[in-house]
Order: sequence, then C-alpha cells, then structure tokens
Amino acid sequence: MLRKILFSIVGLIVILGIFVLSLSMSKTKDLNAIGIQSTNKPVIFITVDSLMTESIQKAIEQGQAPAFDFLIKNGNLYSDIVSSYPTMSVTIDSTILTGTYANQHHIPGLIWFNQKEKRMISYGSGLGEIWNNGVKNVTKDSIVHLNNEHLNKEVLTIHEELADRNLQSASINGLLFRGSNRQHLNVPKMISWLDLLPKNIEVNAPTILSLGTLSQFNPQNDRQKFLWNRMGVNNDFTVNELNYLIEQNKLPPFTLAYLPDADAALHRNGPNDIAAIEKADQSLQKLLNNFPSWHEAIREVTWIIIGDSAQSLVEKDKDRGLIDLNKSLKDYSFWDGKKREGQIAIAVNERMAYIYLNDDKLSFKEIIEKLQKDERIGFIAWKESDRNYVTNPRNNDLLSFYPEGPFKDSYGQSWRLEGDLSVLDLNFNNAGDIQFNNYPDALARLHGALHSNAGRFIIVDAKPHYEFIEEHSHDHAGGGAHGSLHQIDSIVPMIIVGTDSKPKSHRLVDIKEWLVELVEQSTK
Repeated sequence: MLRKILFSIVGLIVILGIFVLSLSMSKTKDLNAIGIQSTNKPVIFITVDSLMTESIQKAIEQGQAPAFDFLIKNGNLYSDIVSSYPTMSVTIDSTILTGTYANQHHIPGLIWFNQKEKRMISYGSGLGEIWNNGVKNVTKDSIVHLNNEHLNKEVLTIHEELADRNLQSASINGLLFRGSNRQHLNVPKMISWLDLLPKNIEVNAPTILSLGTLSQFNPQNDRQKFLWNRMGVNNDFTVNELNYLIEQNKLPPFTLAYLPDADAALHRNGPNDIAAIEKADQSLQKLLNNFPSWHEAIREVTWIIIGDSAQSLVEKDKDRGLIDLNKSLKDYSFWDGKKREGQIAIAVNERMAYIYLNDDKLSFKEIIEKLQKDERIGFIAWKESDRNYVTNPRNNDLLSFYPEGPFKDSYGQSWRLEGDLSVLDLNFNNAGDIQFNNYPDALARLHGALHSNAGRFIIVDAKPHYEFIEEHSHDHAGGGAHGSLHQIDSIVPMIIVGTDSKPKSHRLVDIKEWLVELVEQSTK
C-alpha cells in the first residue's frame, strides 16, 4: 500500500513539474483586434470569494481596508444578500450568471454524481477527491464540460442576454463564462500531450474572455500563471488583466471579474482572518489607482463588489467537528474511482452533501434513520416525485413542501406546506406570510438543490461548526468552511458605487435581471 502511495505522489510531482514548464509557453491574445463599443459608464462587477460584512468592518476599523472604506462611504452597502445553495462557488456563480437556482441552471454543487455517466463530477476540490475522480476528468469537467454541457442551455447567462441586446461583455477569471462568441482557448502543448485537455478547445464566451493561462491579454501577466499561482486564477492575474482593459480603453459595457484568493486563506485560518480581506482590498486599490483619482474612478465606472458565500468556523477537534458519512453508513458499499458498483455515492460539498442511492433496493427510510442518529446534522431532505421532504435528528416530525400553493413568502413565491415548520425554522408573520429565520429563502433554495440533478438522493446539511467528510475529502477542521443552507454560510455583502439603482430583492438570484437593465441604461 505504501509503495502505491509513494508511486502516486511521485507521479503527481512529475505531472506538476510538466505543468510548470508548459505554462510558461502559453500565448497572449491581441486585445487590439477586438472592437469595443462605447458606453457612457461601464459596469464592473467583482466577486470576492468568501467576502463577509463583519470581516470588512473589522478590517476598516483597523485601518487595513481603505478601498472598501472609500467605496462604502461613496456608495451603498447591503449586508444581507442571500446566496444560492449549496453555498459553493460554481453553484453560486451559475445563479449569478443565469438568475436561477440549481433546479434551472443544473449545476448542483462543486461535486455531484452524474447518474447517466455513472461517475462523480468534480470541478476541483481537495487533492484526494481530484485523484479519486481522475485528474483528467476534473480538468475537462471544469474547463470544457461545465460551460459547454453541464450549465443548462435552456437558461441564458448574462453574457448571452447582453449579446442578444447587442451589448458586449467580458469575463475575467470566472470559471462560469458562457456567452455568444465562439473563442479558442490557448492550451499549453504539454497539457494537451498529457491528454488533460484537448489540443483545440473552442468555447462560447463573451466578447472578452480572460481565464488564467488559457486566455490571457496582458503580455506582462506571465509570472502570475505558474502552477503555484493556480495557473493564473488568482487576484493579481485578475487585477492585471482588468487594468490592461482600462489602460487600453477596452472596457466593454459589462465586465465580470473574480478575486479568488480570500477563499483559501479563510479555509485555512478561519473566518476571522482579516489578512484575507486586506489582500482583497489591495487588489481593489490597484484598480482604483489606475484612474487619476479614486473619485474619478467612481465617476467613470459603476462598481459592484459582492461576496459569493460566507464561511463559518469548523471545530478543531476532528472527532467532534467532522461528520464521517462513510462511518455513518458503514453497512453499505460506496462508489469511488475504482469501485463503480457501490450502493451509495457520496458527494461532499463541505457543510452539505448529496448521498446518492444507486442501489434501487435501498429505501430512503433506512438511510435516513441512520443519519438521524447524528445530532450534528441540521436537517435531512429528499424528494419523491415533485414533493420535497425534510426532517432532522431532533425528532421524527416531517415537513413536506412544493411550489404553487396557498402560502406566500417575502419574495412573492407561493408554496404548499404540510407538517412541522420548525424543521426548517419557519413560521408565519403577522401578515400571514412565510417567515425565514436561520435558513434564508429556504424553500426555493432547497427545492433548487433537490431538483438540480437526476437520481435518488438525500441532502444532508450540517449545523454550524460541523463539516461532512468521506474517504477522499479534504477537511477544514480548525478553519473555515461553507456549503450549508444556514445563514452563517449564506449571507454576503454587496457594495454598489456609481449608481443609486439596486436589485428588486436582496438575493443573488435577482441580480442578473438588474444588471442587464443597468448595463442597458449605461449605453443610452
């Protein structure tokens, strides 16, 4: 066994070494070949991974976030924006891009099990999970299949909708980028030789697509593309590419840019790591400094800064903080990269997980009864036909719900509810509407996840301070994690500067419609 492990490690080091050599040979694209339409005030939308209001405020108080301080004082801060579910980047990005939840955009999470192909889909997570699912599979799923196949073609992204209105857009370091322009990615020769990616990749993208080593415009950005810099998917690469557009007067009406670095630091150090916010602020400073003054920057451009999900602290004691689903369901066999006939497939998205019942003989009841023994689980959910069911370990009471019923929530959505509302911490307000408490927009978000992909599966969602694991998981004990429906992972800030306009509600799912209108107005 040890020999196999050592062989795997050596093999991985060799692959990484080849990556380092090959990435230095990738090409830059000619920005001057792209004609950019004029606009009165371009919109720059920046997602800061794992940005949280409390962390911003602490950093400002300590004098470590002058850019955030300036933008908030000269704009509007909304501290209670509701994220998507699960609270994992690819699902959230899909919601931002399409204005839909997972039942419509069809991206269930960072990891999910494809029933049709009988394999686990991973867009990149812990090394053990990547190795188990196959490096080649993860690479192709993330770069090729995510946009070309997995993201539902029946829903339009913001880039596609803007293109339909003859408005140009850009995406910088966003893993989700589907647009209406056919573009070629620059795949380094060694990567294609290893068959990790095809030699020639064409994608449907916005007018301008920048994506690390695969699509670069700034010729001075090479040193940010090496493997130790995540192949260019880092804050500095994003800032350098965006500043290049500004300097070359090539900002389209809408630009979506992604600052990913805070996520890794907060996973490692926990949600109170102010240094991660300080680093994000430095990135914003570099962008604002590219104008004659910061005040000029907000006169010339509409800036929108948003978080995708929060992070919550996981207990340091692994025996207590980590919920081992292999152990909880030890009486069954599990799917993995080498055992394709397992009765159960587990897709862990940190503080939530999908449990797929691949054996038709297994009943929901027997699996749920085993899961209910763990008090660290906040709730357990599943669907049968169009009806959704939720229970928890605290009691045997059941809540069932589905859309289009007699009860309305604060977002104007209607639901039929039967059973114990306390399972999802629901109640009715004085007006007779459904009120959400610890689980914001719980019904629509959970319905979205339960109908996001095919197959018989159960969703488990952890209480604060706990995280799910399975055999191949990378855990965050003592650090930060997200993924759950709970407000501790689900509430993020949004800063809007340069316009008094705002979305119709404080939810990420409503941002796309607002952005399209905002961008359209900026060109008139």
